[in-house]
Amino acid sequence: MKLYRSIFISLTILFFIACSNVESTKNVSEVSISNTSLERVEPTNWWIGFKNTSLQLLVKEDNIGKSKPSISYAGVSIKKVNKARSENYLFIDLEIDKSTKAGKFDIVFTFEDGTKKAHTYELKAREKSADKYVGFNSSDAIYLITPDRFSNGDETNDINKDLKDTSLDRTDGYKRHGGDLQGIINNVDYISDLGFTTVWPTPVLTNDMPKGSYHGYAITDYYQVDPRFGTLDDYKNLADKLREKEMKLIMDQIANHCGLEHWWMKDLPFKDWVNNQKNYEVNIENWTYKTNINSNHRRTTNQDLYASEIDRKENNEGWFVAEMPDLNQRNPFMAKYIIQNSIWWIETLGLGGIRQDTYPYPDKDFMANWAGTIMNEYPNFSIVGEEWSYNPLLVGYWQKGAQNKDGYESNLKSTMDFPMQKSIIDGINEEESWDTGLVKIYEGLANDFQYATPKDIMVFLDNHDKSRLYTEVNEDVTKAKMALSYMLMLPRIPQVYYGTEILMDDTAKPGDHGLIRTDFPGGFKGDKRNAFTKEGLSEAQKTMQSFVTKILNYRKNSEAIHNGKTIHFAPFRGTYFLFRTKDNETVVHIINKNDTPITIDLKRYSEVGLKGKTLKNILTGEAFNWGDEIHLSEKGSVILTTK
Repeated sequence: MKLYRSIFISLTILFFIACSNVESTKNVSEVSISNTSLERVEPTNWWIGFKNTSLQLLVKEDNIGKSKPSISYAGVSIKKVNKARSENYLFIDLEIDKSTKAGKFDIVFTFEDGTKKAHTYELKAREKSADKYVGFNSSDAIYLITPDRFSNGDETNDINKDLKDTSLDRTDGYKRHGGDLQGIINNVDYISDLGFTTVWPTPVLTNDMPKGSYHGYAITDYYQVDPRFGTLDDYKNLADKLREKEMKLIMDQIANHCGLEHWWMKDLPFKDWVNNQKNYEVNIENWTYKTNINSNHRRTTNQDLYASEIDRKENNEGWFVAEMPDLNQRNPFMAKYIIQNSIWWIETLGLGGIRQDTYPYPDKDFMANWAGTIMNEYPNFSIVGEEWSYNPLLVGYWQKGAQNKDGYESNLKSTMDFPMQKSIIDGINEEESWDTGLVKIYEGLANDFQYATPKDIMVFLDNHDKSRLYTEVNEDVTKAKMALSYMLMLPRIPQVYYGTEILMDDTAKPGDHGLIRTDFPGGFKGDKRNAFTKEGLSEAQKTMQSFVTKILNYRKNSEAIHNGKTIHFAPFRGTYFLFRTKDNETVVHIINKNDTPITIDLKRYSEVGLKGKTLKNILTGEAFNWGDEIHLSEKGSVILTTK
């Protein structure tokens, strides 16, 4: 009997083990594969479980257009094979059934002579559901970084002899300096401690251009991290490290153009893969800015009811510069390629947002489809588009929900607030009068009536293209603090450029991109100053760093700033009061531009309902009883809270 009992127990255990193994592999399908690859198949992999069950593969291989592809994998079927002008391409439309399991399989290409080639492709299981991809919002504060200039965490990747630009010269603002993804990873704690919740690095994909490759905006491979910045694993590690800190990663993408040395420029698949392609192909042996057909950069043609067709075409189809071919998003294969590439990176990195460069330049109907496709799949995601205009009408046009006269719906959640940037700088710098000074800020914020959702707009004071804040305010620390603290109180998503917290400047040559993108002190071997440790910083720099840290760490937990009601009062006697209120929390921001002490009657602000309440100064910790008046002893910002 004991023997039978032992046998029964053993069989029971084996049964449960077998069931467990079945359970663990039920979403994975295994078939025999060759583990071989062609020159290119993009996207390089895909996932199961999307709302959209279609996938289009770009296949690049010598004479692949003369082959017939086949797939034997449960749930995956070829719906259409599209040939290109070049015989070195195929575009294969797949349908991935919702019952399809994750796994690897071969795509077999059979040629007319009976020979075959195979490419092993993988469908992965998604790591999380689409609704879990939560994008940046008004509760976030974004730290913008130019990776080449922030920190060199891995000196072994500084020069890559397989790429055209092998420069490494920190004395030249337009050559590579060696900063990389590892440098950002090493300093996530610094960024987090400052109070930032999101990191936006400028593009880190391969830019195999002969010069100026450091900035990243001339991509030559949309599926590869530039080896001088690191590897795909480094990019994933950065995303993981940020998630550990409950922070988000924004990816800077460019749908408008690629770099002239992009691999497909050597063998364009269709006659209309890029705009003005015929002109390029005719002049390819003598290609310069003189032979290029440039964009006219008349971005208002997107909204202008009276714009001529030639002006619209020249803006949307002209090349940004001769080194950046303008992608033709009206070509359906290009359109699909760009959309799928964005989704690939969202899934691969677990992104918390996308920043889309040069938003008004591509075909605007495509851009609406691009954003709409992404937001349909990821309903809680965020995308911000760059519209470099100081006209709020133009900026507002691109935001989802805008009541545009032409009926255009962008599907874009956020736009960049260039108008408010200018209003703040002008308002801080100008002398006070009826129509100058603080009234510029007051009226700038009043333009929010134009925006569908003002709190979803990204506001900033400087970035990688514009002069730094400290230079803009003529190296006046007090003015810099007034401007920055006000921006951080607004019903907006704030973005701060790396180094603004230590008063970095481009004063020697305002507007010079190489100088704007100066190396962050302490990020490179041999630096005499180190902003990460404060070693060698001036007292003004340390004070500014502390100022930013206090405000951002308060802001991080302030519902009033994130989602509160906004009330502001017209500038009065050189002061300007802004209030943010939600439930029992009210935050008061006061700008005082007076050089001598002044007392302000608080009865003017009685509608806010603070009479008799005790508030705390966020910067000093001092208590203030809201009575009949406030004495402002010095020029600068005062930030008070009831919390």
